[in-house]
Amino acid sequence: MNNARIGVDIGGTFTDLVLFGDGGETFFTKVPSTPARPEEAVLTGIRQITETARISVSRVAEVVHGTTVGSNTLLQKVGAKTGLITTKGFRDVLEIGRVRTPTMFDLSWEKAVPLIARRYRMEVDERSTADGRILKGVNEQEVIDIGRFFEAEGVESVAVCFINSYRNPENETRVLEIMREHFPDMWVTASVSVLPEIREYERTSTTAVNAYVLPSLRAYFERLENGLREIGVSAPLLISNSNGGLSSARMAQEKPVFFISSGRSAGVVGAGRLGEAAGEKDLVVFDMGGTTASASLIHKGELSRANEYEFRAGISTPSRFIKAGGYLMRVPTVDVAEVGSGAGSIARIDEGGLLHVGPLSAGADPGPVCYGIGGNSPTVTDANVVLGFLPAALAGGSMKLDVEGARAAIKRDLADPLKLSIEDAAFGIREVVNINMARTIKAVTVERGVDPRDFAILAFGGSGPVHACDLARTLGISRVIFPRSPGVFTATGMLAAKVERYLLRSLHGRLDQLPVAEVNALLKDMRADAHASLAEEGYSDDQIECTFEADLRFKGQDFEIPVALPETVTEADRENLRASFREAYKAIYGYASDDSVEIVNIRLNAGGNSGNRLAFTAHKPEDGPADVTTRKVYFSRKDGWIDTPIHQRATFRGGAVGPLIIQSPDTTIVVPPGAKADLDAFGNVVATLA
Repeated sequence: MNNARIGVDIGGTFTDLVLFGDGGETFFTKVPSTPARPEEAVLTGIRQITETARISVSRVAEVVHGTTVGSNTLLQKVGAKTGLITTKGFRDVLEIGRVRTPTMFDLSWEKAVPLIARRYRMEVDERSTADGRILKGVNEQEVIDIGRFFEAEGVESVAVCFINSYRNPENETRVLEIMREHFPDMWVTASVSVLPEIREYERTSTTAVNAYVLPSLRAYFERLENGLREIGVSAPLLISNSNGGLSSARMAQEKPVFFISSGRSAGVVGAGRLGEAAGEKDLVVFDMGGTTASASLIHKGELSRANEYEFRAGISTPSRFIKAGGYLMRVPTVDVAEVGSGAGSIARIDEGGLLHVGPLSAGADPGPVCYGIGGNSPTVTDANVVLGFLPAALAGGSMKLDVEGARAAIKRDLADPLKLSIEDAAFGIREVVNINMARTIKAVTVERGVDPRDFAILAFGGSGPVHACDLARTLGISRVIFPRSPGVFTATGMLAAKVERYLLRSLHGRLDQLPVAEVNALLKDMRADAHASLAEEGYSDDQIECTFEADLRFKGQDFEIPVALPETVTEADRENLRASFREAYKAIYGYASDDSVEIVNIRLNAGGNSGNRLAFTAHKPEDGPADVTTRKVYFSRKDGWIDTPIHQRATFRGGAVGPLIIQSPDTTIVVPPGAKADLDAFGNVVATLA
């Protein structure tokens, strides 16, 4: 092995690393996450995995990283003290939002508190028209006075968003210049550099999120890059973005809003690559880690994607139908539903005597009780240990589990108050978390008009394989697929991704009056910008692929649907685009009118392919006798404890009927009674449920 690429995924409990050698060699390791300084776990893991692979850190050619720093900053509300400079009369755009609630009759719903307090939302007497004409320019002294106020109040980061600036950025650009000249220590984000698109709320919210998380993410990436250099890694650092592609660390520092869902999307990209190789075109992609569980859909071989995402408590989802629940980010993203139910989710009894699991997680510090490092509250992991689903040690034997400590915590906090046995209380934790996670799968299937029974589940994450078969039975799904090394599959997915750039240009008008020459000139300019940007990353023109989309809507409507756009548009494409739009509209809403169609934006996704992406290939189990032991596992209240065969993944050859458990250093696969477990040509375990 001469060179290697390393994929790194930071989870709530473990940080996963996968090393992919230039000869196809693959190694992985898991190290405990270090929430206070996430980069420490990354650096520790890189040292460990290079030692395991017997390669010098200087031979690492690329580090690909997915991070939860951005999402955790939003979740914990620990971002920068942020200010907003906006057009006079638009101070309360963040408060007003979309003037709707996510659910019509939920009287307990409370609107998310804006990331920027009203006293730090300042107005400037400027104005431009809808067609981009400047009616009133920026008064420099007015901006300086606002900056001085921010400085006196300790504001660290500032968002700038003016009405109609997407048509003419002149006034925003001027404010940016003034702020940087007079207040160089203050971070400033202009909306035109993040989202040059129509709609004031969406643009303001996206810019506000970017400004809020920018200092923490920028500081983290700087610490990580410095740490990599200190241990001898001179390779470039690439960051997984919310759309599943890769970008330079520099771009992530400038536009962190594109990286809020950094890690979770990479697993879906990896699932798409694996499905393509194995001929599995219809998959529910299910990922359960230590803090959250998520689900996405691959339908007919295509990943489900969206152009906006709301970060909120409960289920976070880019649903077209559930709006206004949290902090809106109008950015390209893999369509993933996420819920705060992970292996570290804490179980508790509420005031009414009901059992709840999550969204609060024990994470890596203090962790579940069974880890023995300070955790005191029972979690999903503790329940799985008590029920026998997990072995006595995790992470390849490096973490010994305290089973008796977990039993004592469940007895004290749940079993005794509910007058249940310890086993029944632990099984109740498992049932509740399974129902919570089933909601995420319904959010990307049933709520999209898709029958989940037509799909197979591809399950990964440290705990996904422990629960996936139960979820499948709940939803009527008959097949569950477990990839090789599912516990580190998200990090593997990052190595299967490619470097991408996203460009957007506003182009508003009726589709039947589309100025073909103007559109082709715009496409040419966007393509040239993308090629120039990717050239900085070392990609030649023949390594760059460009895909265009047009945002279309019926006249008078407020939201658009993206439709594929050819690289060169002809007169005939007007009708072709209209037909494609009506087909897409009907697939979502069940009908399509004959109204005229409008075009709003043109989008470009440009990808650089160097040919060194990880590929999934055929795989056979290790030679030698199967390594099988037994232990008692509590699969149901009806059957109680069952003597269950315990197989080692490396020597498992399939043809087994449940109950059985398949263990590996990265995760545990649970196959319930009556299900059959086989091995396919790619080394995936495939469970078929009765």
